[in-house]
Amino acid sequence: MRVDELISELQDLVADSKTLPLSGGKVIIDAEKIYDILDEIQDTLPAEVRQAKNIVADRSQIIAEAKKEADDIIRAAEERKKQMIDQSEVMREAKAESTELINAAKAKSAEIRKAANDYVDNIMKRTDDAITAQLTELRKTRQNLRITKKG
Repeated sequence: MRVDELISELQDLVADSKTLPLSGGKVIIDAEKIYDILDEIQDTLPAEVRQAKNIVADRSQIIAEAKKEADDIIRAAEERKKQMIDQSEVMREAKAESTELINAAKAKSAEIRKAANDYVDNIMKRTDDAITAQLTELRKTRQNLRITKKG
């Protein structure tokens, strides 16, 4: 029997007992029955106390394990967050570096294009000057030829 049932039995025993007249509610109770119930309570109580202690210990262990698991999950999440931040930082740095390289390449390309245009323009100017000088020489020679032919 459980302790609460035995206590309930004690309460029933008191409730069912005869009241002494003019005693202010005092009752006559069979002491042997009371001692028997109390002995049963003493026999049952250690087992229930042990069981309650085991339940409390199990509860404490379950809570400790849950706390440890929660801590592990939090630690893993923080590590993942750190990795993602590091990865994000690497991506940001790579993006900045690639932008810098692209800008440098564009600037170098513009510089090479300008130098190439200047070079081609210079060659064309010298060619134009040379052709103009040759044309002028050709016209003079032709003119001289005409003069020589007439005279």
